[in-house]
Amino acid sequence: MKIDGGCHCGAIAYEAEVDPEKTSICHCTDCQQLTGTAFRVTVPAPESDYRITRGAPKIYIKVVASGARRAQAFCAECGSHLYATSVGDGPKVYGIRVGTARQRQDLVPRQQKWHRSALRWLPEFVGMATTEEQ
Repeated sequence: MKIDGGCHCGAIAYEAEVDPEKTSICHCTDCQQLTGTAFRVTVPAPESDYRITRGAPKIYIKVVASGARRAQAFCAECGSHLYATSVGDGPKVYGIRVGTARQRQDLVPRQQKWHRSALRWLPEFVGMATTEEQ
C-alpha cells in the first residue's frame, strides 16, 4: 500500500510503500514517554520503500533496554514524531508513526507489543496478536 504524510506544520513530507497488515501498537514505557500518551502505532517500511520528499527531520538517538541504539526522527519545528530506525550500518527499516500518514484510517493495528507495560485503564484490543515483551 502506498502512503504519504508528514509533520503537523508541513515542513517535512514523506512517501512510502507499506504492508498494512504489519501495523502494530507498542506499549513500552519509552513509547509512552516519547509520545506523551498511552502507546504508539507504527507501520514498518524498508529503507528502499521510504523517501522524504520535503524537509529534513531532527534525530534523537535513544538507547533501548537491549543496548541497541534507535534513531528517533521528528520535526524540529512542530515536534511531530515521524519514524524510528536503527543506527549504524546495515539495511534499515523505518517504523513510520501512523498518525503522520494521510491514510492512517486504513492502517489498523494487527498486533501489540510490550503488552506487559500497557496502562491498565486501556480497554483490551480484541482479536489482536499480543506479545508481552519484544
